[in-house]
Amino acid sequence: MLKPNKLANNNFLSSLDLSNDEVFHILELASNFKDKKINIDPNNKVLGLIFDKSSTRTRVSFQVAMSRLGGTTIDLNPTTSQIGRGEPIRDTARVLSRYCDVIAIRTFNHSDLEEYAKWSTKPVINALTDLEHPCQALADFLTIQEEFIDFKDVILTFIGDGNNVANSLILCGALLGVEVRIACPKGYEPNSLVLKKAYEIYKNRDLLKITNDPYSAVIGANVLYTDVWSSMGQENTKEDKDKKFEGFTIDDNLLAKADKNAIILHCLPAYRSKEITDKVMESKNSRIFEQAENRLHAQQALLYCLLS
Repeated sequence: MLKPNKLANNNFLSSLDLSNDEVFHILELASNFKDKKINIDPNNKVLGLIFDKSSTRTRVSFQVAMSRLGGTTIDLNPTTSQIGRGEPIRDTARVLSRYCDVIAIRTFNHSDLEEYAKWSTKPVINALTDLEHPCQALADFLTIQEEFIDFKDVILTFIGDGNNVANSLILCGALLGVEVRIACPKGYEPNSLVLKKAYEIYKNRDLLKITNDPYSAVIGANVLYTDVWSSMGQENTKEDKDKKFEGFTIDDNLLAKADKNAIILHCLPAYRSKEITDKVMESKNSRIFEQAENRLHAQQALLYCLLS
């Protein structure tokens, strides 16, 4: 049976908390879990979930992943706990460390996640912040690996807002040496610090391209990826962003310029007819729901490593 390797970092706050070898190890473990080649019992470990934002796939996939590992999950809803009444993070983190074996947190400010990790004696996982969504990136690259066997010569084009998902695709892509292209309207480019870190990792700086032209970005691409234009917490800017993002919808015209065997990814939820057309989402090129399933397997592998 494939054994989990202990990760060098105790936490998973960013894609960069993993090395190239660790990403490949997690993807291999995830494939084995998916194929039911691994069955383990991590001694009834407990996962605590703190979600300040709404969630479907992340919450459910973490719960199911922990259950399949033989552990249990506690949902620490901020609205029904002292977290929502302003208890300091350092107090919450130290108490939960005595109850839980690992904590997954979905919140707005990345600095809050770092504060939890500072005071927690147990592993902390980034289940999404405004800066990164590294668990999503693991599932994305697992899906790409399943389709293309390896990452050699794969071109991944992300079209839309340079948001947390784009940031994690950039960082994980840099670790794996994948060519990543980001196409977004002016003013919506990915985080500059993320770009700086990625360029430091890439052996070939030409493998990361940022453009405001979606048509040039998709030429020859093997993977077309998009996300909602307005993330949670940005509802007040939604109408304005919809106007600025005209022309950045993945439709038949964009798909026609990509590689003929290109696949379509979307981290969901999707607003059909905005960032992606219904026709493309339901096309034979779509791997969106395989991608969603892979959240479960990637997170099961991640938990396996962190709890070992």
